[in-house]
Amino acid sequence: MSLPRVHLVLGTRPEAIKLAPLAVALRNGGIVEPVIVATGQHGVPVDQALAAFGLTPDVRLDLARTTGSQPELVAQVTTQLDPVLADSAAVVVQGDTTTALVGGLVAMWRRIPVVHLEAGLRSGDLSAPFPEEANRRMLSVFADLHLAPTRRAVEALAREGLDGDRVLLTGNTVVDAVVATAKAAAGSTPTDPRVGELLREVEAGRGRLLLVTAHRRESWGEPLDRVMDAVRQVVDDHPDLLCVVPTHPNPAVRAQVEAVLAGHPRIHTTGPLAYPELCRVLSLSTLVLTDSGGIQEEAPSFGVPTVVLRDVTERVEAVESGWAVLVGTDPESISVAAKRFLDGDFTPPTRTNPFGDGLAAERGAQAIAWLLDKAERPEPFAP
Repeated sequence: MSLPRVHLVLGTRPEAIKLAPLAVALRNGGIVEPVIVATGQHGVPVDQALAAFGLTPDVRLDLARTTGSQPELVAQVTTQLDPVLADSAAVVVQGDTTTALVGGLVAMWRRIPVVHLEAGLRSGDLSAPFPEEANRRMLSVFADLHLAPTRRAVEALAREGLDGDRVLLTGNTVVDAVVATAKAAAGSTPTDPRVGELLREVEAGRGRLLLVTAHRRESWGEPLDRVMDAVRQVVDDHPDLLCVVPTHPNPAVRAQVEAVLAGHPRIHTTGPLAYPELCRVLSLSTLVLTDSGGIQEEAPSFGVPTVVLRDVTERVEAVESGWAVLVGTDPESISVAAKRFLDGDFTPPTRTNPFGDGLAAERGAQAIAWLLDKAERPEPFAP
């Protein structure tokens, strides 16, 4: 007798990273058959992220994008995904991407149960992040099972009238992913030789490492120039600091970064790093400057403080626990915050990672089995 099929719909690298541990847990549980569906919103980065977990997509949509617009993406994913989900017992989407929204909508239209992984994040501002804040709010309206990463996310859902058994505090699967991946990547050779050189210097105690990522669309343009000016200043102010800056694949964005940082002997700009390489760089860093939500969640697992290059963050737990400080893109604010962390005026919080304990995927897999009447409901994460 065949197992019920649970489709995990993903389109971007962050989705792949956070859904991969859940796919592995579902497969190992042997109660359902996980089916990974790659929509094609991102291409190679998704395959690279899944490969780190020994996974490949079971289904790939064949998009023919010409304008790169949101309406074009929504239209093509909707029409191609609909027949794929015809035999699904449940559909899992993650976070707040266009893929997540469309995956949830198509499943809901077919009256297939929708599981929302990383439910309940809220910034309270529809313009930041845009359009993600609207996407995740809409998903919460029709999801059947809300897998919330933190207590704050559970409380946000409750304020919207969503509570009871259909909301489960699991922790965040990114914590499951990052620790295991960094451990597996220890000692590996990065594909970028200069990154490898910098990591060897750090491992030999001949320098400290600064990781910088600024990828969000709202950071492009003038805000990104301000951030890069601050990065150069921070490195100039700390002669032992070595800096790695993975850039966005958009050529214009990379050119903007290199226009400010090119030629600095201790700053290396590179293309997007494969997830295992990024995890290794993060694990060896002394400080991170980032606008990434995922890195805010990952960094505390390695005891690495974070300067958040955004005006608002949905990962308030990182700030409240002391692992992060929210500064926006003002160069002076960035420099002051970085100096605090780099010059000894920082005592690491006694609290461990507030985003999870490494068992979120197991809880999520059991909760999905419970939704399908095939297991007991799991106990929630106790942060």
